[in-house]
Amino acid sequence: MLLTLTFTIQSCEEKEKESKKEVEKEIVVKPEKPEYFLLRPEVEKAYGYSHAVKIGNDIKISGAVSMDDEGNPTAIGDFEQQMKNCYADLEKILKHYSCTFDDVVKEDVFTTDMPKFLEVAGYRTEIYKKQFPTGSWLGVKELALPEFMIEIELEVHKSE
Repeated sequence: MLLTLTFTIQSCEEKEKESKKEVEKEIVVKPEKPEYFLLRPEVEKAYGYSHAVKIGNDIKISGAVSMDDEGNPTAIGDFEQQMKNCYADLEKILKHYSCTFDDVVKEDVFTTDMPKFLEVAGYRTEIYKKQFPTGSWLGVKELALPEFMIEIELEVHKSE
């Protein structure tokens, strides 16, 4: 009986080792190379940033502000239009990666005028049609240029 028990234990241990080997063979790690995107290459190179970077299924998008292609502020003094301009730029970046606002998982808003943002925040229902992402709304003293009143950055997860 002791011989049978020893054989059974050894047999189970061998099967367990074989099972572990099979699992180890199935694990494949693919190195993921970041893919960078510049919306306004000259402006972004001058200020030293990339507007977006994609790694695997995740995309991080730098804060969008209301500016023209030369980096000059637009819609000066018009908070709502600045916000719409931010979302227009963000949409261009999302489209570059074949994404929509439905793929956004985090949205952070930085504003120098929180009461005004809260007044026009309802516009976001036109942007986020299925659900709202997580995120933060932060009142700040100033943004990169004094004319900027709002800056919006995103994190995106693109499902396969």
